[in-house]
Amino acid sequence: MNISIDKKELTEVMGTVSRFAERKGGTLPVLGGIAIVATKEKIRFCATNLETGIDFTIGGVVKTEGAIALPAGVFKEITSSFSGNGTLTIEQTGDTALISSGNAKSTIKTLSYDDFPTLSIPDSPNTSFSLSGVILRDLLQSVASCASPSTVRPELASILLSAEGGIVKAVATDSFRLAEKKVSVGGKVSPFSILVPAKNAIDIAQTLPDDEITVNADAHQCSFSFSKGVVVTRLVSATYPDYTQIIPKSFAAEATILKKDFEAGLRRASVFTDSFQKVRLGIDVGKKQITLSAQNNDVGESTESFPVAVTGEGLELSFNHRYLQAPLSLISTESISLSAAGIGRPLVVRGSGDTSFLYLVMPMNQ
Repeated sequence: MNISIDKKELTEVMGTVSRFAERKGGTLPVLGGIAIVATKEKIRFCATNLETGIDFTIGGVVKTEGAIALPAGVFKEITSSFSGNGTLTIEQTGDTALISSGNAKSTIKTLSYDDFPTLSIPDSPNTSFSLSGVILRDLLQSVASCASPSTVRPELASILLSAEGGIVKAVATDSFRLAEKKVSVGGKVSPFSILVPAKNAIDIAQTLPDDEITVNADAHQCSFSFSKGVVVTRLVSATYPDYTQIIPKSFAAEATILKKDFEAGLRRASVFTDSFQKVRLGIDVGKKQITLSAQNNDVGESTESFPVAVTGEGLELSFNHRYLQAPLSLISTESISLSAAGIGRPLVVRGSGDTSFLYLVMPMNQ
């Protein structure tokens, strides 16, 4: 194989494709590599860790067709080290590949391309639809941080992606907090429900382009196809909990506050949190204010009040401050609503006037 590729384009592609190579030492060394397949029509870069995989097409000049596999980490480091414009040449000779650009040359030992697994793409999907990459990326990234980092319950380490009644939604929960993101698509998407491992969804979201994405899924695999390639992930075969049961239908108190005030207050209070990172949130209906307070016996204490629009009854709840801060970067409105269901019950955070995103967090013991 002998190919030439634009250096800048190759660096960008390697940043994308290497994300799907095996990052830890495994039983199959080629999983830590990038497969490069060059034909007269196109040059393909492939990687898989058996959980996820990518097949990406890149432009270039193919002098000699062929297929090789190179260690992802080494190859990425070399390609990113070449600065400036121009092309980079990859030339295979036996079990080595010569990487050259200008006067710089590097020789890499290849991996066994014959051992590289074929990407598993759904042949007979029972779910198929198309959405823009912008929408899919927003759905996945809005909820991914709320999935459980533990795989003891695989369903909680996943993102529920589903559609019904012209609404596509993504949901994730670790049982302490929950995020739901919804988007209206009219009649474009038929009803479906799949569970995507959250760690896979994060890599996929960072890869998807803005243009149209075709999603195909069967019982075990899901593919996201776009103009330059396809990304695949395994799916989780489990039943997602009926999370709608824990979303309160009524609230004891509701307050609206400027997001910047709430965010700044949390940041100051967090300096004084204890080992449990606890912040107290008090809602005072009579004074029309909320209070954020924290106390640490070794550091000191902090109390700060903010004017709010409030209805209902006064109450005080304690939260892990990181859980209260988490949704703020995902809310685009200037004000947020805090809806408390009562002592020991969930707090729901939304952007004021925005029904597309819901964040629910359970309080700590007082």
